[in-house]
Amino acid sequence: MDWMKIGSALLLGAMIIFLFPRAKMMLKHSPKAVSGDWQAVLLPLAAIIGFIILLVMSV
Repeated sequence: MDWMKIGSALLLGAMIIFLFPRAKMMLKHSPKAVSGDWQAVLLPLAAIIGFIILLVMSV
């Protein structure tokens, strides 16, 4: 087996081990979404979907 692959796998495992507790804490202390936040997400998403439909119909 190649040493580079083993080293990469070890570093990837260490990264996951070190980042998991920080990600868990960030999710716990993040602000909660309110109804206005969802509208702010849906409007650009609808615009993107409409643009993709326009591109498909123009072909």
